[in-house]
Amino acid sequence: MELPPNKQTILIVDDAPANIKVLGEALKFDYHIIVATNGEKALQIAASSKPPDLILMDIIMPGMDGYEACKKLKQEEQTRNIPVVFITAKDQEEDETHGLELGAVDYITKPFSLPIVKARVKTHLELKRHRDNLEHLSACDGLTGIPNRRRFEEMFDQEWKRSIRQSRPLSLVMMDIDYFKLFNDHYGHLLGDDCLKLVAETLLATIRRPGDFVARYGGEEFVCILPETDKEGAFTVAELFRKSIDHLKMKHEKSRISDHVTISLGVATTIPKAEKAMKFLIEEADKALYQAKEAGRNRVIGTDLDLK
Repeated sequence: MELPPNKQTILIVDDAPANIKVLGEALKFDYHIIVATNGEKALQIAASSKPPDLILMDIIMPGMDGYEACKKLKQEEQTRNIPVVFITAKDQEEDETHGLELGAVDYITKPFSLPIVKARVKTHLELKRHRDNLEHLSACDGLTGIPNRRRFEEMFDQEWKRSIRQSRPLSLVMMDIDYFKLFNDHYGHLLGDDCLKLVAETLLATIRRPGDFVARYGGEEFVCILPETDKEGAFTVAELFRKSIDHLKMKHEKSRISDHVTISLGVATTIPKAEKAMKFLIEEADKALYQAKEAGRNRVIGTDLDLK
């Protein structure tokens, strides 16, 4: 079911169905409600591709209790920013202190007042929306609207570590618009900006898998992270990028290789290991990009670092 774009999601975690029903009935008109009856399931939902915006969690549950679940949520990069509110019968001051020290944003004791719960939920979700908007702005390239270099570095770090854990290949594609300075000098910066925007939109539209990630690296240079992708797969994606820009037939009278805008691409692939530095893959993709330019531009050159 497709959710309304502005309707936030609340995960209610409680092993007592009656508590879930009371909270769910009170909140379902304003928010999308999902439920879990134990800490393990809560962690699984929180780490999914559609995480909740807020978690209302009981503390006393069989197996993993709320404290432990909150601690694990705050340890993981993917889930640490999801606000957690404890709703529990544990009403001692030291219980509340412990919950807040673990990273919870609020602590509500049972029996609770539904109007108070609804007011606090509304406040925390409004704060979450503001934080999300600020995070989006800080991770977004102001001109093209796609992720910026800062966001690329965050995603690259995450994918590098995940590839180490899973011992799976990771590929990087570095891309550069051919003779972009000549384009800017001839057509002016306004059309130069339009060119960058169209290239960014086209690259973003070309990727197919949810895990693939395109960002503006700087100037006229773009980068793509391809998790679980070997050299052949990465070369195929890079060639799709090249063709998609070529097919735009965006006029470039001052290009020295074509009458329209083209891009050059460098691909590097490796199976990351703990003893390897992340920057090595970036450097190798950049070297491959340089080779593509030296070889005549408007082409892809790739390398598998594990076969060198």
